[in-house]
Amino acid sequence: MSNSSLLTPGSTLEKRYRILRELGRGGFGRTYLAEDINRYNEHCVLKEFSPVVHSPKAAELFDREASMLYHLQHPQIPRFRELLRTDLGGNQSLFLVQDYINGQTYEEILISRQQQGKNFTEAEVTQLLFQLLPVLEYIHSKNLIHRDISPDNIIQHDSDKLPFLIDFGSVKQIAANAVLQFNGQSDTAIGKQGYSPTEQMRLGKVSAASDLYALAVTALVLLSGKKPQKLYDINNKNWDWRSHVTVSQNLGTVLDRMLSEQPGDRYQSAKAVREALKDPKLSQIGSIISQMVTMNFVGRPFKNTTQTATRNHTPVHQNPQLVNNHSTFKLIPWKTLGSLSVILVPGILAFSVVKSGFTLPNLPDLPKFSSRQQPPDTSLEEAEIIRQEKIGKRRKNLNINQDIFYQKVDELYYNKYPELQGRSLTEKPEDAAIRRKWYEVAEDLLDKLEKGGEL
Repeated sequence: MSNSSLLTPGSTLEKRYRILRELGRGGFGRTYLAEDINRYNEHCVLKEFSPVVHSPKAAELFDREASMLYHLQHPQIPRFRELLRTDLGGNQSLFLVQDYINGQTYEEILISRQQQGKNFTEAEVTQLLFQLLPVLEYIHSKNLIHRDISPDNIIQHDSDKLPFLIDFGSVKQIAANAVLQFNGQSDTAIGKQGYSPTEQMRLGKVSAASDLYALAVTALVLLSGKKPQKLYDINNKNWDWRSHVTVSQNLGTVLDRMLSEQPGDRYQSAKAVREALKDPKLSQIGSIISQMVTMNFVGRPFKNTTQTATRNHTPVHQNPQLVNNHSTFKLIPWKTLGSLSVILVPGILAFSVVKSGFTLPNLPDLPKFSSRQQPPDTSLEEAEIIRQEKIGKRRKNLNINQDIFYQKVDELYYNKYPELQGRSLTEKPEDAAIRRKWYEVAEDLLDKLEKGGEL
């Protein structure tokens, strides 16, 4: 029997965490909303694991997994604070403490919409995929698998409307294995019926492709408003979702591959899914331009600054003008973009090259980008350059990783100005107002961080 019944609203755990209310319960215990007395009553989540198994091996595994989760640093993952062992009513209890994300789960949002006769649109689901795939890419790069992706484990943050991935299944898997060792229970597969693939539910085998499978099911549920069981043909053992929802050919093809029965037939990385979701025409030219320069967002080519390459944006070493010996590259100042036009789409950039030192092959039906054969000198005003440099200096003073900071600014920017997605943007004076919007978002975020806020 769980000893969590001793935790009632108003009670305090370890003289630090004051219980506010119960958030939910599952097979391993209950989850609570609490106040951290030592952090000015900041809200946090206490996730209990019960029954607690008194096993040195289980304790070692919990410590190892909690350490991995603790070191996750991503703006769309709740921060894991500690693994708390405490005496509760004479019994040893185990709690995972993490940040509280104020918002609704996508399951709650879907239920609310269905009451109005609506589901999620294809545009909304595509945006959600573009916002979540980088999170999965980050997690998988840390050799972690979420294991439990579903609409009720994705929260839309109230303030910036970004999706947060919560409730990692990896710790629950350790708890399940510990219970198995303790009392011989055999049901140790962690996942969600209908969302998790067969190899995970039956064999306990997981990989990046397992998370991508669950993400695809999540997308279909949001699009159709139906449970996974209604979208899967159990007799033929395949997905019959197209009879319930209609999407574009490109998205449908991507979802079908993500839902392949065999793990090897699916995409093997979140990055591969992102590439496949791009407009096919843009991806043709994007693959060529990626050989020249990689940039994350047009608002970031700060003059006379460098950006460290990440796994998502790898510099090309064939161009010595762009890459130095420390795997960093010069960001292109606005002045040199005279021969480039930039097309913004969610999370990616596509460049049209006019005068760049090589000949672009003839690609059929490519989007028509603006160009100038002889670009005038449209250098940034000195005040704008100074503003860029101040943003970079403030970020450095806060000791914030530039990639994480810029990704957060991009996300806040797109959520504040969704109408700018897909808009052609250049260094021309008439685009100065749009550039200023990005600077304002960055400065607002820095103001918040300098006052003690969290990224």
